[in-house]
Amino acid sequence: MCRRYGALWAYYSPKDVTVPSGLTDTFARGQKLSHFHRCKICGCVTHWAALDKTYDRMGVNARLMEPEVLARARILRFDGLDTWKLLD
Repeated sequence: MCRRYGALWAYYSPKDVTVPSGLTDTFARGQKLSHFHRCKICGCVTHWAALDKTYDRMGVNARLMEPEVLARARILRFDGLDTWKLLD
């Protein structure tokens, strides 16, 4: 989904992210292992979360972050399609 949405995913533990309730719609694709959330107002994909709550990772669309926040981020290239390995 990364390249199709044009998202720049920032990965976090769900324990470290707060998402205000009622502001997003969700949908699932393919094997339905995760829910993608989009803003009810503008339609932008905001994040994804695993349906299996024991999975300790979620993706937040960093392209929605303020530019100065993103400029300070450490970026690692990750193959989330085939190998699930860091590319750097």
